[in-house]
Amino acid sequence: MTGAHAIQVVSALLQRGPHYLATLREKMVAWMEEHEYTSLAQMQGSMNLLMCPDPTVYERANYMLILQSWREGGRIA
Repeated sequence: MTGAHAIQVVSALLQRGPHYLATLREKMVAWMEEHEYTSLAQMQGSMNLLMCPDPTVYERANYMLILQSWREGGRIA
């Protein structure tokens, strides 16, 4: 949903073998149905800031989260 296409799939297949594609597909279809997605194309880019009804609210919320996570010494927790 955030832009990745193949890297995670290849990693999973290298770890579990090509037979894992069937499991991956089953889980993906179940998740999509649960979240009311009808296609992969519909999912792609759905987390894009431009798709947000009010991007300024999202930007502000992220800014506030960064401020809240700041720790002494300039590190983000």
